[in-house]
Amino acid sequence: MIRVNLLPHRAEKRRARQLQFTILSGISLLVGVLIVAFVHVAINTQISYQERRNAYLKDEIVELDKQIAEIKKLREQTQSLLARKTVVEDLQSTRSSVVHLLDQMLRILPDGVYLRSVKQAGNKISVVGYAQSNARVSTLMRAIEDSPWLDSPTLLEIHASTSAGARLSEFSLNFNLTKQEAALPAKPVGAKG
Repeated sequence: MIRVNLLPHRAEKRRARQLQFTILSGISLLVGVLIVAFVHVAINTQISYQERRNAYLKDEIVELDKQIAEIKKLREQTQSLLARKTVVEDLQSTRSSVVHLLDQMLRILPDGVYLRSVKQAGNKISVVGYAQSNARVSTLMRAIEDSPWLDSPTLLEIHASTSAGARLSEFSLNFNLTKQEAALPAKPVGAKG
């Protein structure tokens, strides 16, 4: 006997394919949503990680800026202290020069010469004074030239003036104060101290 299938098999196959298509579409949509969600979470994780790194770097930059400012301040203080130290060392090295200057001035000042002012600027000495005659000024200049602590006398001006009814020569004179090492005679190589 021949069997004839009168059931709508094509419709059933079509329904089965539609069901399969709907299920596969749903699975594809679910997989797509999961992939998008995973990528979104991964990107957000990377962004938050980079933001944390940026915040850490900003904090470290602020700390380094504070340290740099402190280092600059310390360098300025160091420069200031070095300048002070240099001034103190200069004063220490030249403190005896004033004593030598005054000692030499007392030794070489001839009779009849009176000093009105003595000014020192470094090693340069400026003297303003009165003398009974021009010869006494030249005697003072020769004495300065012969002194071991003084040298290079230069007469700036000399002119006649009257003080307390006496006729005097007012003069201005410059000379140099030599360094102690230059003023001391050198010892011979074989000499004993």
